[in-house]
Amino acid sequence: MLIGPVRAPATPNKVYSMARDTTDDTPLTSVAQMADYLASGCKPKEAFRIGTEHEKFVFFRADNSPVPYYGEASIQALLNGMQSRLGWEPIMDGTNIIGLAEADGMGAISIEPGGQFELSGAPLETLHETCRESNHHLATLREVAEPLGIRFLGIGGSPKWTLAETPRMPKSRYEIMTCYMPKVGSHGLDMMYRTCTIQVNLDFSSEADMRRKMRVGMKLQPLATALFAASPFTEGKPNGLLSWRGEIWRDTDNARAGILPFSLADDFGFADYVEWALDVPMYFIVRDGRYHDCTHVTFRQFMAGALKGEVTAWEPTLGDWTNHLSTLFPDVRLKRFLEMRGADGGPWRRICALPAFWVGLLYDDATLEAADALTRGWSYAEVNALRDAVPAQGLKAEIAGRGLLDVARDVVSLSRQGLKSRARLNGEGQDESLFLAPLDEVIAKKATLADDLLGLYHGRWNGEVDHVFDEYQY
Repeated sequence: MLIGPVRAPATPNKVYSMARDTTDDTPLTSVAQMADYLASGCKPKEAFRIGTEHEKFVFFRADNSPVPYYGEASIQALLNGMQSRLGWEPIMDGTNIIGLAEADGMGAISIEPGGQFELSGAPLETLHETCRESNHHLATLREVAEPLGIRFLGIGGSPKWTLAETPRMPKSRYEIMTCYMPKVGSHGLDMMYRTCTIQVNLDFSSEADMRRKMRVGMKLQPLATALFAASPFTEGKPNGLLSWRGEIWRDTDNARAGILPFSLADDFGFADYVEWALDVPMYFIVRDGRYHDCTHVTFRQFMAGALKGEVTAWEPTLGDWTNHLSTLFPDVRLKRFLEMRGADGGPWRRICALPAFWVGLLYDDATLEAADALTRGWSYAEVNALRDAVPAQGLKAEIAGRGLLDVARDVVSLSRQGLKSRARLNGEGQDESLFLAPLDEVIAKKATLADDLLGLYHGRWNGEVDHVFDEYQY
């Protein structure tokens, strides 16, 4: 199936840019080459960086309705306005602007299927820089959006709009995914069109370092979902959950999502991830600036020549492999870095808190060892059961005989130790642990942001969910 034209970028993706698909034509000939690609992400600890991504819902302030792609006041207008102010390279799908890329390839802006507006931040050294980056992005975006009557909502799930009311962005890969998702799960379209996340991308120094970070990250991802739960409404009413987004991911496309049991093994390595990825169905390949639907074959079948009968020139490339890696959705995704994917979107302070949580745990050796020890006895079955329980129970869930709230106290304390040990100070002499304050508040109150939202809904909002657009906009 041929999907509309896309203007290929001049250079392949940079490490933390998620806005565009790569067109690297390097021939791909072996499984070892695929594993080597992942291993090429290894770097010395002093070169570790922090890449933060955050999405937000776009709405008209006049009536809290979603913003379409086309029109004078639109997603297209926002992208054009941001391009004018920032001078970033436009990313095009045919004649449609679908994103922006910083000139050096570090940062990027993209749009999600329902118009969610995303910043994929540059790889930065400190959390202080991360927060300045997100603050500058939001300030610039407000300057562009305000004359258009547009604002932005920071929570994890679309609180009001039906799927039919949600606009669809003219992005070719999303057309392929929209057709495919209902075939492989019950919530794929909700995931695409009605959720927002905050995510952090982190580095590793070796296969052993990747292994430990992957293991700790996978086991603690349900805790992150609980701490950042912020999606208790669907179509204007409470949905019975704290993280609707977390529930959606329980049945989106389980062949490519969830907790990977083999990633918890003591001998897990790059080759194991490759072997798993090879047997996941593909979404597409890009040839001559066009997307081709390849959902009928796995990457292993592609490597074995499954597409040669369709177009003989379709030989696998490194660009195909990197694009395929970007269409896998485990709770921790491995590329040439690790992506922590468990958190709901949320207000500005949480854009800083999510990377702080993970940097504190994973970037200090002593803290990483302690976090690994704390979770060492947790089995795959226990972690998966926790993942199943958290969307509804939040911090009231349990694992290995302990309440998740108690676990949260220990883990956030470890994260604080790791951040203090990093000793990256701002101009006032404060270390990065200050960004954990929103999580301290959740633990002290024993209530998530979702609990707070429900309290407001049943209290002074008088059962009217529209107030969330006023009180939780950026």
